[in-house]
Amino acid sequence: MQMLKQILKFVFYSVITVATLVIIISYIEKKIEDDGEITLYGNVDVRQVDIAFRVPGRVSKLYHEEGDLVSKGAILAELERDPYDQDVAEAEGNLAIASATLENASVILSRRKDLIASGGVAQEDLDRAASSFSEALGNHNASKASLLKAKDRLSYTEVYAPTEGIILARVREPGSVVKESDPVYTLSITSPVWIRAFVAEPLLGSVFYGMEAEITTDSKGAPAYTGKVGFISPVAEFTPKTVETTELRTDLVYRLRIYVDNPDGRLKQGMPVTVTLHPKRHDE
Repeated sequence: MQMLKQILKFVFYSVITVATLVIIISYIEKKIEDDGEITLYGNVDVRQVDIAFRVPGRVSKLYHEEGDLVSKGAILAELERDPYDQDVAEAEGNLAIASATLENASVILSRRKDLIASGGVAQEDLDRAASSFSEALGNHNASKASLLKAKDRLSYTEVYAPTEGIILARVREPGSVVKESDPVYTLSITSPVWIRAFVAEPLLGSVFYGMEAEITTDSKGAPAYTGKVGFISPVAEFTPKTVETTELRTDLVYRLRIYVDNPDGRLKQGMPVTVTLHPKRHDE
């Protein structure tokens, strides 16, 4: 008897669940049909770059403070150059020695070739001169490569902004000793602005690349922004817990990336937004 009650209870709740899902899907489809719009909830994507040197050393200069707007290619920081200047000077000296050795080996080889026909030198002497020339040429090429490498490492004592952005964090101060890849700044990328939103599977067929979007925020008096769908994930996932949505958080959804015009700079990274898509405009 108890088992029968449990079975009936399970069947009852299953029917209620299925009916609820049918109602939700019907509501969604009717809403799209009625107003031709899809409303999604998401956030302005957080896009940051850790700025670091490619060589170790002592920080000598930091040119910007937190909150500074920097343009692409602007110098951000420098390391002390002395150790790397010395490496370049040493490499230049080694190259000069290798060049002189190569020139001398070339002269000796040329002489041996002139004398071999008349029997003035033995074949063994010619072979030895050819071997010395090859060795000198290899040393010369290696010295040239070492000089290029030393100059590259010297250039790495300066670090530049890879893109336009705002200094989010100044991690180090002048005098700090850093290893290669240790961050000295965190740069927040300001352009282009991406919106990360999620669309439920029943609505996926109505979303397409280049689809027009209208983006609004909760800020009082903020204007609506325009954008376009630029990416639709091919893989389903569960709705992230950070995304506010009217649907169940356990629903399978697809991630969208929407590229947005942000002329006034009021869209800030991490800001929650409401995205309105217009499927019918594609048909018109």
